[in-house]
Amino acid sequence: MIKWFSNIFFSFPVQLIILHLRRNLLLIASWLFLLLLMTGSLGQRLGLQYLFLDPEYLGAVNFLSFYIVGLAYGVFFMSWNLTTYLLTAHHFPFLASLSRPFTKFTLNNLLLPLSFFLFYLILIVYFQRIYEGLPFTVILYNGLGLLSGTLSTLFLYSFYFQFTNRDISYYRRRNRVAPDRTKNLVPGRRNVNLDYIKKDENRWKVRTYLNEALRPRLVRSVAHYEAKLLKNIFRQNHLNALLLQLLSMMLLLMLGYLIDYALFRIPAGASVFIIFSIIAAVVGAVTYWFNEWSFATFILLLVALNYFTSFDFFNRKNLAYGLNYETELAPYSYDKLQKICISDQVETDKHQTINILNKWKKKRTKNENELPKLVVLSVSGGGLKSAAWTMKVVQTADSLLGGKLMDHTMLITGASGGMLGMAYMRELYLQQKLGHDINLYDQQYIHNISKDLLNSIAFTIVSNDLFLPWTKFSVGEHTYHKDRGYIFEQQLNENTDSIFDKPLSAYRQVEEEAIIPLLYLTPSILNDGRRMVISPQGVTFMMLAPVGTIRSNSVEVDAVDFGWLYKQQGADNLKFTTALRMNATYPYVLPVVHLPSTPMLEVVDAGFRDNYGIQTATRFIQVFRKWIEENTSGVVLVQISSSEKIEIIKPDRQTGIIESLMNPLGIAGMVLTTQEFEHDNSLGFIFDLLGPEKFEVIRFLYRSSSEGKLDASVSFHLTNQEREDVLNAIYLPQNQSSLRQLIKILGPAKN
Repeated sequence: MIKWFSNIFFSFPVQLIILHLRRNLLLIASWLFLLLLMTGSLGQRLGLQYLFLDPEYLGAVNFLSFYIVGLAYGVFFMSWNLTTYLLTAHHFPFLASLSRPFTKFTLNNLLLPLSFFLFYLILIVYFQRIYEGLPFTVILYNGLGLLSGTLSTLFLYSFYFQFTNRDISYYRRRNRVAPDRTKNLVPGRRNVNLDYIKKDENRWKVRTYLNEALRPRLVRSVAHYEAKLLKNIFRQNHLNALLLQLLSMMLLLMLGYLIDYALFRIPAGASVFIIFSIIAAVVGAVTYWFNEWSFATFILLLVALNYFTSFDFFNRKNLAYGLNYETELAPYSYDKLQKICISDQVETDKHQTINILNKWKKKRTKNENELPKLVVLSVSGGGLKSAAWTMKVVQTADSLLGGKLMDHTMLITGASGGMLGMAYMRELYLQQKLGHDINLYDQQYIHNISKDLLNSIAFTIVSNDLFLPWTKFSVGEHTYHKDRGYIFEQQLNENTDSIFDKPLSAYRQVEEEAIIPLLYLTPSILNDGRRMVISPQGVTFMMLAPVGTIRSNSVEVDAVDFGWLYKQQGADNLKFTTALRMNATYPYVLPVVHLPSTPMLEVVDAGFRDNYGIQTATRFIQVFRKWIEENTSGVVLVQISSSEKIEIIKPDRQTGIIESLMNPLGIAGMVLTTQEFEHDNSLGFIFDLLGPEKFEVIRFLYRSSSEGKLDASVSFHLTNQEREDVLNAIYLPQNQSSLRQLIKILGPAKN
């Protein structure tokens, strides 16, 4: 029994695992990281596990989408084997004496990848059966797609190595073994002397290996072989492996040129596998050539990367499409902001907005003495979940009210996904008003706005952004580089039939005539934490609390009017899709947008300052309080949120000393919760300002309507089950109560 266990322990597959744990922890970590993603242990709230368990391609999850993920997994699997072969083969000189050494190495190195693949299949079956409710035939078909894709990649690699890799028989036939034994170092590996390690007492101890038939074979001594012969075999195999990895990256770079074509936008899960295959290749190459200096080399490379990317040529900043970056840049300073806030421009913009309010009132009342309710829609961020939820709430409420909700809405505010949904709803409302055949309550529109955006973004990161964006496109007379920001807008246009493909200024007249509600996009400025208010109207009055115009320097300017600041840079020409993207720029997923000013401003998701649009709504009500009191019967703030209002208080638990040191930092990760506290304080202020009889807050909250199932993820990808769960949330008792309350205030639909 002891001998049997000893034979297993000293078998090639087991010894490879031990060697990886000792020498290749970074590569082992890549498998662990992927495993955490797949199980939802990492990135669950962002829905990262669905990228692997529910991959979407060309709008569908099927055999083909899983086949492509399988192809990518095969690439990662082979990159892992190529890298570990480069780094470890010299420890096992007996390989050089075998026919097809790399093939045998791969078969014996299969333990970890095979276990991972089987666990992956189990996760897919469990998810699709329990959470998606798919029949076993469909699940089996999808699993076969994954397996077929992986085997296809392995076949192509095997075909390549069959005709390119050379083994000992080749060198014997060619009779190229030279007597010179003075150069026995393996290229790229420092201090590896094959004359030394090929001897049985010095090499890594292995008794058996598996052949192509998966049968164990005894390891034979290679002490009698010329060291240079073994060296030549490893050198040729290694260089061949490096060449293949280089060609794979070149192919990926070429695919970056095709990002405009939906056919080439592979599932996001496949993109993740490809990213990790590139990482494995880079780690392997650096470790192979620099060996014990590899850590210092990585540090040096990071320092060099940081230095060279400080130059524009190596750092292609994402720009706001439509703006002019070639003209004189807009000066940005606090003195300039403060100066405009106490200028006549503020009164001019207020007067223009009051004209819009008057037109809004006139169109919604039969006589001057009638006082309508003014509705403000405040929607939260939350990816496509929030976009779908927002549209479902507004469609349902507006249909029950006979169109009164959209008609009475004066202002729409919010962040990221929620504003994608409301911008789409507003555009459909406009098209209906202009006489187009639009059924505002068609569920297809919810499906459109919640179509996948993540696959295109992830693929563009892998095939384009990692290699520096190099392809270009034009908007008017200006040229920009294509990156994941560009592809986000392209995909959004494709999903919505290009309904947003227009400049910001296209909405000016229809807003001025009060045909559609005002919509304020408010991305956060990274440089100083202020909000950037984007609107085709002048909104300098949104930059400062009203008291600041009366008492100079009493409060600080906390927002910036985009149209005012970038007027000379073509603010009117800003693409509306870019404005939506700026408002939804979640870091890393989408690139930070750089604006043409000195200093150059960087803007990100509105949710970092105001995820619910409450700050913007309360500022608007503050500024126009007098008009509201004289011309309306009150304000109804409809808050549509994609997350729970009141978080569950976590129970006390035992913590170690290291975790205890980190506890004070925990509140830093509760940005949205702390925002809610501040927002409630702001709403309380509006209650005091207008009076309880003149201000109503009605909340619609999404929570999972299915017991035992997770809330929909905050992501640019929704599974079919998540979309269904979001739509069903409208039937929850709390939301039904909110609908009844809204109908009571605005009045039911007239038959």
